Amino acid sequence: MTAPLTRIGVWLGGSALVAATSINVGAVIGRRIGLPLHGAIELVQVCVLVAGTIALVRATALLAHARIHLLLDRLPPPRRELADRLSALAGMLFFVALLAGSGWIQADLWNAHETSEVIGVPWRLLRLVANSGLVLIAALFALQALRGRR
Repeated sequence: MTAPLTRIGVWLGGSALVAATSINVGAVIGRRIGLPLHGAIELVQVCVLVAGTIALVRATALLAHARIHLLLDRLPPPRRELADRLSALAGMLFFVALLAGSGWIQADLWNAHETSEVIGVPWRLLRLVANSGLVLIAALFALQALRGRR
């Protein structure tokens, strides 16, 4: 992943987490002073979805997912390469399965005009963000399975 894209990802994901924290702090202070912030939980959910999606895409692109180095580092290079490719293939299949289920729900409910209960956050846009992230992650794992870890 190139440096500008990495910086953009860090800033977008970090901003989403700062926004979630600020919303929560504002909601707590508002409750204490008698001016509650309605819909704070829904807004925090949006921020966490954005931050989590960006974090998963970045971790996949930067090869930063958790690995069992205790085993992998002891394998000879050809077997380590095979293990890396199989691991990437398993990751791709996992995220494709998540995408299949989430895509199915998105397709079924696209015209349902679902919104959150308090402030009306449109769920279809959030599903679109999540599914876009799943597509990117599955594609990155597919590239890693084909090319190996580089």
